Formats: sequence, C-alpha cells, structure tokens
Amino acid sequence: MVREGNDQFSLLSIAVPAFGPSVLFSLGEGAVLPVVALSARDLGGSVAVAALTVTLIGLGSLVFNLPASLLTIRFGERWAIIGAQATGAVALVVAALSRELWQFMPALLALGMASSVTNLARQKYLTEAVPPGFRARALSTLGGTLRVGLFLGPFLGAAAMQVWGLRGAYWVGAAVYTGAAVVAWFMPDLEDDAAGPGRAVQPRLGRIAATHWEVLATVGLGVLFVSAVRQSRQAVIPLWAEHLGMDAPTASLVYGIAGGVDLLLFYPGGRLMDLRGRLAVALPSMLIMGAALVAMPLSTSFWPFLLVSCLLGLGNGIGSGMIMTLGADFSPAHGRAQFLGLWRLMADSGSTLGPVLLSAVTAAASLGIGVAAAGALGLAAAGVLAWSIPRAQRSPAQGS
Repeated sequence: MVREGNDQFSLLSIAVPAFGPSVLFSLGEGAVLPVVALSARDLGGSVAVAALTVTLIGLGSLVFNLPASLLTIRFGERWAIIGAQATGAVALVVAALSRELWQFMPALLALGMASSVTNLARQKYLTEAVPPGFRARALSTLGGTLRVGLFLGPFLGAAAMQVWGLRGAYWVGAAVYTGAAVVAWFMPDLEDDAAGPGRAVQPRLGRIAATHWEVLATVGLGVLFVSAVRQSRQAVIPLWAEHLGMDAPTASLVYGIAGGVDLLLFYPGGRLMDLRGRLAVALPSMLIMGAALVAMPLSTSFWPFLLVSCLLGLGNGIGSGMIMTLGADFSPAHGRAQFLGLWRLMADSGSTLGPVLLSAVTAAASLGIGVAAAGALGLAAAGVLAWSIPRAQRSPAQGS
C-alpha cells in the first residue's frame, strides 16, 4: 500500500483493470512479431518485401496517433481500449486466414492502428486514475508489463506453432487480444468517460499544438532522440554479435540476459522518478545507454560484449515509462488526449528514424561507426533533456 497525504492508494487496486489488458496486448504482440517476416516469405514475398512488412505495424501506429486521440475523446478511455483490442483480434484473424500478401499487409497496418489507440488510451487512463505522486511508478509498471508480455509472447507463439503451424501464432494472438478486450470491459470508468460523447467541448488539436509548442519542441525533441536510441538498440545487439562471428544461440543468449537486466529495473526506476524527480532517471538512463553504445565497437569478444549489452539493458530498464511519464506531466487537463497524441507522434517518429540513422551511417561508413553514432544520439538526448526539463517545469503550469 502506498499513500499520498491522508489518502490511501495502491497500484494493486487498479492492477487487473489497468495493467491486465496491457499484459495481454503485449503477449499477443510478442507472439506475432517474430513470425511476421516469415509469414510474408511464406506468402511469396521477397526478402525485401518481408523486411517491409515488419515496419507496417509501427507505421500504422505512427500515422494513427492523432486519430487515436480523437477516438479516445469521442468514446472515452475504456471503450477506446475495448474497441482497439477487438480490432486487433479481427486483424490477426485476417492475417491468419490470408492467402495473399495484399490481404496480409493491410491486417498489419490495422494492428498498428489498434496499438496506437491502446497505447494512448491506457496512458491517459493511468495519468488520470493515479495520484500525481505515484504517476511515474504506475507508468513505469505499465512499461514493465509491456516488456514482460513481449518477452513471454514469443514462447506462447512458439507453442501454438507446434500445434497449428506458422499461422498458430496469429490465432493465439487473436485469442489473447479478445481476452484483453474482456478484461478492459471491467475497467472502472473515469468521470469524463461516464459523461460519454456529451462531455465538455475539447480544444482543437491545432490549438493544443500552438499552446504547447515550446514543450513539444524542447522536451519533445529529447523524447524523439530517446525513442531513436531505444529502437536502435534492438538492432545493435544482434548485428554486433554477428559482426563478432557469434552464432545465433549465443547472440540470443546475450540479448536475453540484457533483457533480463532491463526487466528487473522498471519499478525501481519509477520509484526514483517519483521521489527524486524525472531528471534523476532520464539523465542517467540516456548517459548509460549512450556510453554503452559508444563503447560497443570497442568490444571484441564475448565478455566485453555481454557487459556492454547489460549496460544497455540497465539504462533502458531504469528509464521504463519515462516517455509516458514526461508526457503525462506536461499534458494539460483540458485537451490531454490531443497533447498525448502529439507526444506519441514524436516518440514514434524517433522509433522510426533511429534504425534509419543506424542503417544510413552503417552503409556510408561501417557498422562500428553506425553504432557509435547511435550512442552519440543518446548523449545528445541526455543533454537536451537536462536542459529542457527544468526549463519546462519552470514555465506556467500545464494544468495536469
């Protein structure tokens, strides 16, 4: 039990309705992600087309962030999450039944759109359901549940494929998404949800962007850099393992150990943010990740490589929920969904641009320089956040 003032609050009191759909959603996503490229090849796609299909889920999420905010305003957080899970389930059924690429690829886009609505609605829900003094812990726990789901999901998908073949991953994903919709049904409504479509008129998206442009252009830029570094890290570990001549099982072992370090630290990181401030986590998270990436090209054998990879996991783990927490902190009470839509658009843009930067620098120079460039971006993120967060916090209250 945690307390704020004289009021009692416990994350356990909202654990099932608030975190349950997120765990199931990420389990379904984790079951599907490893087989998307294989499915595209199975449907006759080339290697290049298979690589493109992997980006479609992220692309769907990126382009749907702003519409997701409007849907959340229109229907409320609970119904938005229910609808998104149901849409994701239908998309996975379509993917499982697809016999041609033109059937399969739109299903992945729809899955990404459902992910966008889910992510925004649950972030807004927790921002308003949890006392501000425990916001970072709640959102870091949310980030942790997503990591757990993505970690366990591939095992669930692999078990299903043993019985039903490659498409079994999509069937189990659809079942899990359906379960997430059922769990979300029992989420308690927030006050503005209960008001339904007749709630107070919301400010236009353009007005929110104009009013909060300074935060979006400063802290938001730092968030874009953070997302780019985090997404680059997903590719860096297996690519550098291959560069060192390690076989696939060894590379997977290193990736799994680093992921385990990441998983252990989400709640301590959130607690530190609540007790010591956001910079107490944001700054070391990016400094550690940036330094680890800069050092990775210097690792030439298994043990140094494992150490650097674990440092990446450490930096990423303590920063779990950091982007969502900062977005919640600076979001206005009136127009929160629109602001979070813009915030998520910047974060998803960084996730898209990070691997592009890594690829471009690697193609122009070498993999080592590309990895070091990703590390330099992490150090730049630390600098931007160290400069912009205190300035933004000294500005007039955002109304959150």
